[in-house]
Amino acid sequence: MRKKTISAQEIVSKFGIPYHTVNYYTAIGLLSMAQKIGAKRMYHEDLVKERLQKIAELSKEGYPLNLIRKKLLGK
Repeated sequence: MRKKTISAQEIVSKFGIPYHTVNYYTAIGLLSMAQKIGAKRMYHEDLVKERLQKIAELSKEGYPLNLIRKKLLGK
C-alpha cells in the first residue's frame, strides 16, 4: 500500500503550523521529504503527523528544540 503524500502547503493547512516552521523542521531534519516534484516538496502524511505530535509532546514537557531534535534523531 502506498503512503499518502502531502505538500508543505498542505501541512500548513492541515496541521496549523507556519510555513517557515515546515521549512525549518525540514532543514534540521525533523521532517524528511518523501520526494520532490519540481519545486514542490512532498512528505508522507502519516510520518508528518506522528513527528509533529512527538515534537508537540516534548515541547509541552519543556524540552527545547535542540534537545527534541537529539531525542528524535539521536544526533
